[in-house]
Amino acid sequence: METALIILAAGKGTRMNSDLPKVLHRVASAPMLEHAMAAGAMLGPRHTVVVAGHGADQVRAATTLFDEDAQVVEQTEQLGTAHAVAQARPALDGFEGMALVLYGDTPFVQPETLEKMQEALATHDVVVLGFEAADPARYGRLVMRGDALERIVEFKDATAEERAITLCNSGVVACKSELLFDLIDKVGNDNASEEYYLTDIIGIARAEGRSATVVTCDEAETMGVNSRADLARAEAAFQSRARDLLMEDGVTLVAPETVFLSRDTFIGRDTVVEPNVVFGPNVTVESGSTIRAFSHLEGCHVSRGGVVGPYARLRPGAELAEDVRIGNFVEVKNAQIAEGAKVNHLSYIGDATVGARSNIGAGTITCNYDGVMKHHTTIGAGAFIGSNTMLVAPVTIGEGAMTGSGSVITSDVEPEALALSRAPQVEKPGMARKMFEILKAKKAKLQRGS
Repeated sequence: METALIILAAGKGTRMNSDLPKVLHRVASAPMLEHAMAAGAMLGPRHTVVVAGHGADQVRAATTLFDEDAQVVEQTEQLGTAHAVAQARPALDGFEGMALVLYGDTPFVQPETLEKMQEALATHDVVVLGFEAADPARYGRLVMRGDALERIVEFKDATAEERAITLCNSGVVACKSELLFDLIDKVGNDNASEEYYLTDIIGIARAEGRSATVVTCDEAETMGVNSRADLARAEAAFQSRARDLLMEDGVTLVAPETVFLSRDTFIGRDTVVEPNVVFGPNVTVESGSTIRAFSHLEGCHVSRGGVVGPYARLRPGAELAEDVRIGNFVEVKNAQIAEGAKVNHLSYIGDATVGARSNIGAGTITCNYDGVMKHHTTIGAGAFIGSNTMLVAPVTIGEGAMTGSGSVITSDVEPEALALSRAPQVEKPGMARKMFEILKAKKAKLQRGS
């Protein structure tokens, strides 16, 4: 059955106390909305419709950044969840498959759970995602008869008997698209909040003789975020689960609680990650690598056998081939480092290509920015760049070439050539003693004056 995603993302999130739409607050370096979209994307949906409200332009930008084919529709009045879903009707006109309603502030529902809902819809008209709550609190309750869902009761409208139920509603619903909108048309707002509840479609469907059921998941999947405290709890929950999954997959985390991962972090087996490492978005580390302590990686690729750090920073566009060494206090940005090359100490390599087995000495800087434009540096295979060399781009260092320590290289260097660019050393006998005497006298005079 074809699938359409309807992701509700219209809430202002007053408790967040923020100018940013709630669904754009980040968990694991990605907007919560992106987590929901990514889970739904595993079903291969034909349509994705995001219902925006507060900050609609920002939500639209984030939506299309993740999926340029997704549609964004606006809910200009906040009249409840059924009203929000109804805004997706024009975008799904004529669509006959399954409509799956997700929430942009509930980032952890797993693709496997959504697949179970899809399967259940083959034998039922409406499928709701539920969970057994350790503390049901103010969740809506799922009233069951056997495996049939009779109705959903909001906490504020529930009787004491209904409030004793621990099977709770996540809000996630699956239903054939045409039926979903037909049921929504019959939803009223005769309730304590005078809102149009999506949950009311269950009672309406049952009154029409249609079947409804519940698929359950772990409560952790249904965690919603409504405040900064919730956001912190969601981050902690994501990190804990992601670390455990990495270790199960053969990655060594020396101090797991100090390693922070992004939604899309990939780390291959037999990689060792030392303490206090941060993985920003879009990082791939292949098998058998070592990421040493206090390093920060984002938008980069580390191939097999690479060593990064300690105290290294890989920025977007850093591409490390196999067995590359990036050492302490080295920053790499938008640069390709070929197999076996070494950048071991205190260097900046930006907008550059570094050839295989090259050795970049301590304090080397590719001077890539002239104040307006960025320029490229090319270092050939087997080159040796002496310590404290300034490579003023655009410049090319040929294969097997060498630069002398302390050089400022402004012109291309031929292969296998030695390039030196230093002022002549001048020595003045006895001048150091005289200078010390002059400076000490000045210091003494200043101290007397104070």
